[in-house]
Amino acid sequence: MDAYTLFIKESGIKAFDLEHRRKINFNISKYDLAVNNGKNQYKNIEKAKNRAGFLKYKVINDLDKYLIQFEDKFTANGGKVIWAQDKKEALKEILEIVKENNIKTVVKTKSMTTEEIDLNEAFEKKKINTLETDLGEYIVQLAGEKPYHIVTPAMHKSKEDIAQLFNEKFNTDLNSTPEELTVFVRNLLREKFVEADLGVTGANFLIPDIGGIALTENEGNGMMTMSFPKIHIVIAGIEKFIPRFKDLDLFWPLLSTHGTGQNITVYNSIVTGPRKTGEVDGPQKMYVILLDNKRTNLLAQDRQRRALSCIKCGACLNACPVYKNIGGHTYNTTYSGPIGAVSNPFLLDMKEYKHQSFASSLCGKCTEVCPVKIPLHELLLVNRNDAVRSKFYSGKDKFLINVWKRTMSSRKRMNMFSGNRKNLFIKNFFKKAWGSHRELPKVKEKSFNELWKELNNQE
Repeated sequence: MDAYTLFIKESGIKAFDLEHRRKINFNISKYDLAVNNGKNQYKNIEKAKNRAGFLKYKVINDLDKYLIQFEDKFTANGGKVIWAQDKKEALKEILEIVKENNIKTVVKTKSMTTEEIDLNEAFEKKKINTLETDLGEYIVQLAGEKPYHIVTPAMHKSKEDIAQLFNEKFNTDLNSTPEELTVFVRNLLREKFVEADLGVTGANFLIPDIGGIALTENEGNGMMTMSFPKIHIVIAGIEKFIPRFKDLDLFWPLLSTHGTGQNITVYNSIVTGPRKTGEVDGPQKMYVILLDNKRTNLLAQDRQRRALSCIKCGACLNACPVYKNIGGHTYNTTYSGPIGAVSNPFLLDMKEYKHQSFASSLCGKCTEVCPVKIPLHELLLVNRNDAVRSKFYSGKDKFLINVWKRTMSSRKRMNMFSGNRKNLFIKNFFKKAWGSHRELPKVKEKSFNELWKELNNQE
C-alpha cells in the first residue's frame, strides 16, 4: 500500500475514533492552558520570535560556516565529529563504534533524529539491549509503537491506558496513579544507567562558537545518559545550530514556553566534549554524528528551506486542526503535523509524500504559533505548487480539473444542466472522494445567475 492510500485509510479511521479524539483534545487542552500561562513571562513575545526567526534563518543561509566552526571547536575539546550523508552511513558509523568498544547495553534519551534513522531497530537486530529513558519514550517502547508527537511521545494514551500497559508488562497494580508509575520507572532506570556501556542523545541546539551541544529535558535522564556510560554519542541534524552560546538565553525560554508552557525547562545541559584530565565524571569518548539525510534537498529550496529553522517545539502540531483529528501515527513518518507536511516531501520523496502538504485547512494557526516565525501555511501552498509543476498527479485528476476549468470559465456551460442533473453528476463522480462520513452538498434547481435574471426581468 502506497503512502497516500495508507494515509487516507488510517486518517479515516482515526478521525472518527471518538475515544482517540477525546484523549488528544484533553491532552492538548492542558498544553494550551500551560502555554498561555508560559507566554506571560514575555513583555513582547513577538519581538523575541522575530529575533529567533532571524537568527535561525541566518544560520541556515550560512550553514557551511557554522558546520566547520563547530567541528574545529568540538575536535579541539577532545571529541570526534562524524559526517553522515544518510541513514545508512549513520547506522554504519554507530555500529562500528559499538563493535570496537564491545558494547552490550545502551541507554537513550528522547531523540527524533534517532527515530529518523531507526536506531532502536538496528540495535535490536544486533542483539544490543537498548532502553529509552524518557518516560514518554519508554511507554511507547513498551507498547511497541513509534512516538506520537515530537515533544510528547505518548500523548495518545490516557493514564488508564498506561496503567494497563504497566500491569501487562510488570504486573503493577492496575489502579496505579501516574505518580506511582513514575516512581516505578525511575527505580528501574537508575540501575540501567549504571550498567550501560553507551549513552545516546540528540541535541536541541548545536553551539558552534564553543563546540558544544545543548540538551533540554524535564526528567534528568539526559544528564545521566551523558555522564554514566563510558561512551556518549550525539546524533543531530545539520540544521540544529544557533549562532552563539549567548543566544541560548533567547532560544531556551522560547523552546520551553512553546513546547510545554514552562518558563524554562527543568534540566538544561551544555556539553563540550568527553571527560578531561582531572574530571571525575563524564564519558571517556564522545562522538557527534552530523546527519544530512536529505536536509540539503530542503536547503536547496528558495522558500521551503525556512522549515530547517524549526526548533522542534511541537507547537504547530498542537494548533493544527488536522493533527488534532487524525493524530501523529497516521502520517507514518518521523515528523508529523504542519512541519512534517512541509519537510517530508523533501526529506523523503515529493511524489510519494506530496499528499501531506494537501492535508491542511490552511487556517494559518501553525504559522501564528511558531516561535521562529516559519510561514508554514504558505510553504504548504508552495509545496502543492511544486507537486503540480512536477506533474505528480493522476490522469483522473487532470481530466476532472480540465472539466471543472472549462465549465467554470463559461456561464453558458455552467447553466447548461439543471440542478438535478448537476446533483446526479456530483453523486456519480464525487461521492467516493467526498468520503463516506460526509453528506454530499445539493445544488439548487436554479443557479444564482438564473435567479438574478428572473428577479431583474432579464433574458
